[in-house]
Amino acid sequence: MSGAFSALWQRGGRAGLADVLARDWDVLVIGGGISGAGVLLEAARRGLKALLVERHDFAWGTSSRSSKLVHGGLRYLKGGHVRLTAESVREREMLLACAPGLVEPQGFAFAQYEGGRGRRSFLAGLAVYDMMAGRRERHWLDADDFLMAAPNVKRDGLAGGIVYTDARTDDARLVLRVLREALDHGAAAVNYLGASELLRSPDGRVCGALLAGDGTDYAVRARVVVDATGAWSGPLHGAGPRLRPLRGSHLVLPAWRLPLARAVSLMHPHDGRPVFAFPWEGATLVGTTDLDHTDGMDRAARITRAEVAYLMAALQAQFPHLQLIDRDVVATYAGVRPVVAGKEGGAPSREGREHVAWSSAGLVAIAGGKLTTFRAIALDALRLVKQQLPGWNDPLDARAVFAPVSQVGAGVPRRLHGRHGARAAALLDAARPGELERIPGTETAWAELRWAARAEAVRRLDDMLLRRTRLGLLLRDGGTAHMDRIRAICQPELGWDDARWAQEDAAYRAHWTFHHGLPHED
Repeated sequence: MSGAFSALWQRGGRAGLADVLARDWDVLVIGGGISGAGVLLEAARRGLKALLVERHDFAWGTSSRSSKLVHGGLRYLKGGHVRLTAESVREREMLLACAPGLVEPQGFAFAQYEGGRGRRSFLAGLAVYDMMAGRRERHWLDADDFLMAAPNVKRDGLAGGIVYTDARTDDARLVLRVLREALDHGAAAVNYLGASELLRSPDGRVCGALLAGDGTDYAVRARVVVDATGAWSGPLHGAGPRLRPLRGSHLVLPAWRLPLARAVSLMHPHDGRPVFAFPWEGATLVGTTDLDHTDGMDRAARITRAEVAYLMAALQAQFPHLQLIDRDVVATYAGVRPVVAGKEGGAPSREGREHVAWSSAGLVAIAGGKLTTFRAIALDALRLVKQQLPGWNDPLDARAVFAPVSQVGAGVPRRLHGRHGARAAALLDAARPGELERIPGTETAWAELRWAARAEAVRRLDDMLLRRTRLGLLLRDGGTAHMDRIRAICQPELGWDDARWAQEDAAYRAHWTFHHGLPHED
């Protein structure tokens, strides 16, 4: 069964779509971000017949536009959210153990200057953080030692600094790895297939959804529908908690312009908000803003000119001698967080990050939460699903998302295993001569493009360059300088003729310029 569903991810695999959708499903998950992927996996590994659909591409929304951190939420301790922090630390440690090469430790450094405040409370919070993780680290460094850890920070008045460890990931690849794991347990996942309305039985119970894709409508039946559309939740059913969409925008700079051995965290000189810069995928990632997103949810979010200026001001204050300017930015991106609204008028940064799950007859919905806690979100959703599936009594214990790994090599093998799991060997076998070399300026191997085109449900060129790989974020002009070789690798695997390739190329370049280039004005 899983082989048939996996075929939907191969080139031309849509041919069997109608037969797949005609099946009766236990659970239909709407939304292909990390929350939906988590629900699909946890349902499938417990024997439920589970189908996921996504209107755009997998991880198209918030789950490819996050800050790429798998973190315990240290700042949540300051707000008294001890339970959320403990849950986040537990989930972080689980992912570090079972996903090496995809989820990796990330050291942080926070400079302290003469006359600054908060050192004592910061260190006290880190002591609690360590206790939750079952570890003990040295956190305070004097000025000389701190400059060894973060040599490019401003030196005037430096008293020392605080260091600690969290984790980072490639968020889109995490979604894809979870989805693949779900397929191996018999689930199905289809991108570019959106839900237009819920189906209801005569008594009003939700019993499926009307789906649309490729110009065709499909009525899909399911015993329970799970709304996992995140910041897009609500329109299908018009119920649930009030959401407050908050935009977080980021800059990507070349590593040679902002070289960092570990992440540097700082308080913004204008408003005191935390801002960070850290090494990611061969570049340096800078974030983030936290603003009400008022542009509507019908298209992808983009950074504003004011946000660029805000983030650049933080960099210029922390790294003055590097003389960073806007032209150093190679790409930008913005995501919309699905935050459950608190009190009216509160500052965006003070909103909670807890998730909520609720249900009605035949329907379960989830909202809020964060990347790190996707497994906990999924299990809470399935507890509500379980109440609506008489006879399904599988335990909802917290299992590792992937089989724990005792030892993985370094370099390219570690990376590929983390991103592809059991399929890493097939990817290596598919590589042509020279394709295990890294693409300049990134940690991505050319072979990753070939495998994505062959076996990862790529429907558009931006699927390939913005989510299956992150070349569109890591390279200037979206990586178009390498387009000839990208085409040589991908076009035969995708089966696109020259006209289709030209169409996709033009669409990608236009999309990148508008959504990932530097904006000229707001």
